Amino acid sequence: MSEAAERLEAFLQRAPYVRFLGMRAELAGDEMTAILPFAEHLVGNVMLPALHGGVLGAFLEATALAQLAVAQKSAKAPKTIDVTIEYLRPGRAMTTYARADLRKVGRRVANIHVEAWQDARSQPVAALRGHFLLAQDQ
Repeated sequence: MSEAAERLEAFLQRAPYVRFLGMRAELAGDEMTAILPFAEHLVGNVMLPALHGGVLGAFLEATALAQLAVAQKSAKAPKTIDVTIEYLRPGRAMTTYARADLRKVGRRVANIHVEAWQDARSQPVAALRGHFLLAQDQ
């Protein structure tokens, strides 16, 4: 297992809400794809049925943090400064995927964009733009 894969697995195991969601991630080189398998407890609107907006938001934020875990060698986790989530269409009762794009990673702050999709990547169900404070190892 590569060093980046070990950091990713450590992040996924230490975050209790990530375990509650059942989130997994696949790593191909430096490209990570986050996977949110469908589960009944993730449904917010049983009439559609659709994933809860908080579940989608948490999945997007966790994807951003997981991508930072892959990219950064710091043992300390970054902290969320702010996020903006765009809900673009209902997240249906099916597996959801997400990828994060590290737009800029500075010495102290990272700017990240994440998109989540279900059927086709060209039709995202939600997107996140966020800023994260990077841990300063001493």
